[in-house]
Amino acid sequence: MRLLDLSQPIATGMPVYPGDPQVAVRPALTAAADGVNVLHLDLGSQSGTHVDAPFHIDDALPALDALPLERFTGPAVAVDARGLPPHAPIGPERFEALLAGLRTGARAGTPPIVLVATGWSAHWGTAAYRDHPHLTREAAELLVAAGIRTVGIDALSVDPTPGEDFPAHRVLCGAHAVIAENLTGLGPVLDAQAAGEPVEVSLLPLHLPGADGAPVRAVARIG
Repeated sequence: MRLLDLSQPIATGMPVYPGDPQVAVRPALTAAADGVNVLHLDLGSQSGTHVDAPFHIDDALPALDALPLERFTGPAVAVDARGLPPHAPIGPERFEALLAGLRTGARAGTPPIVLVATGWSAHWGTAAYRDHPHLTREAAELLVAAGIRTVGIDALSVDPTPGEDFPAHRVLCGAHAVIAENLTGLGPVLDAQAAGEPVEVSLLPLHLPGADGAPVRAVARIG
């Protein structure tokens, strides 16, 4: 068994969604001056690798602490959507083989966490990071219809950036699903999956009552 870190580091000036709070990390106390080291963190709930609760897009939907912990951890499958051009839509056809396999395979009846590997994490820290591929409304609807309630992506959003109506968010959040964004390192997860190794993922967030989302330390357990 081995663990893979799927998280982007939290650092001053890191990429954030347009309009979100900028991130700043600085010493609050130091061992030299105060006897202990403590950091001061300024960041938004959607900073870095994070999860969205349904409340993110609608006040009437569940907040982060109202969701079952099972939404944030469990068996996972990765979908290879690498090699797409900037702003490309990821449609339902990308998921049909996966879902067909789930219906007939050993995990039938137990929908996994779905990780969408676009490869766009390679652009982290550059202007191109905003030009990521994105899920279509139809793809989100297909996943929800199959019982999927946790979807992650190695990009800034499951919708285009900047967004307007956020169709994929609205479909997924409307089904009380969890969305994980700004993942990284999904290539090795795809490789492990292709080699027949089981994959489990943990996306456990900070315990923030009433929150729209929170940063996570995303980790894959292989084998």
